[in-house]
Amino acid sequence: MSRISVRGFAVASATAVTAVGSVVGVASGSTMQGNNDAEATASGTTLLADIPVGQQAQVQTASLTQQADAQAIAADAGARKQAEEAARKAAAQTAVAKKKQADAAAKKAAQAAQDAKEREDADEQASRDATRDASDFSVQSSYTVAQIQSMARQMVPSAQFQCFSNIVDHESSWNYQAVNASSGAYGLFQALPASKYSSVGSDWQTNPATQIKWGLNYMNDRYGSPCDAWTFWQANHWY
Repeated sequence: MSRISVRGFAVASATAVTAVGSVVGVASGSTMQGNNDAEATASGTTLLADIPVGQQAQVQTASLTQQADAQAIAADAGARKQAEEAARKAAAQTAVAKKKQADAAAKKAAQAAQDAKEREDADEQASRDATRDASDFSVQSSYTVAQIQSMARQMVPSAQFQCFSNIVDHESSWNYQAVNASSGAYGLFQALPASKYSSVGSDWQTNPATQIKWGLNYMNDRYGSPCDAWTFWQANHWY
């Protein structure tokens, strides 16, 4: 059988047997049956034996290189697909974790707000309950500072008493008959006009408990609590 001409390296590598095993088999000198040669020739396939000996090694190398390249491309595509899938899973897990953290933070904030509201309501209720005892004190002809402070302790919630006391210290030094000579402000809280005390009792000039009741109501109504009133006083030196 005559050797076919090879039309350049590109034609040879394209028409060579692509299966590595077949190429190696032909290159090793294996003989083929006559009818197989006829079938191969009829199909238009160029056998490795039909390629000049000097180019056979190049054809084999080109075939193996093409297969290696194809395998590398497939492996690279598979690796990219796995990396993308892993990235998607990681992003989803991160999103779930962040949502859980946000939900937990929101729940914690809501609980803190609820606790603060309950404490505020409890303090307000305690203040209201305490003022009901103002009329329980018997009227005396005079009162010492210690007696007036004792009344206040029984009327003002314990958590608010120090703030309440701070304001009274600055306004009147616990003198329920203190008068500001220039303005006419009067009593424990230096109410102006002094007649404001009458909103809780007509004996405001002689009964410190009545003044205490008025002062506590004023701080709660205007500022929310004695401690809030004291915070304002510290910033402004009046309340």
